[in-house]
Amino acid sequence: MTEYADPAGHGAGRVGSFTVLYDEGCPICRAARRWLAARTHLVPLIFVPAGSVEARRLFPGLDHAATLRDLTVIADDGTYYVGDAAWLACLWALAEHRATADRLASRHLLPAARRFIAAAAAVRASTRSPGPDPAPAADYGDHCDDRCR
Repeated sequence: MTEYADPAGHGAGRVGSFTVLYDEGCPICRAARRWLAARTHLVPLIFVPAGSVEARRLFPGLDHAATLRDLTVIADDGTYYVGDAAWLACLWALAEHRATADRLASRHLLPAARRFIAAAAAVRASTRSPGPDPAPAADYGDHCDDRCR
């Protein structure tokens, strides 16, 4: 598998779906998953908890400990995206945000996008619940409703 920084690059238009390995112990990741799922997709997003039995079955060659540290997105053609590239791939899959993903992946905006994603990752690390099934009431992002959309 190969990691690319821009999902709109080589192979664009041939991606049938993305599998998003998200950290279900992270309130930010759970809120992002709900937000992404509620959008209109140009490329279908399939959500699988990172490090889960299902993730290990689907992608036996991945470093599953690493998928719990960084968002990982795998295209149906085997291409994978990690960290900031994974976040941009998710945006690129959305009808209303593909142009934003293309702009953020540009040479001029990518450094700022990377700083923003790194800041979110730092917050994520400090808010992650230790268990695989945290109590939703304890997390700020778990009561998202139509105001989040």
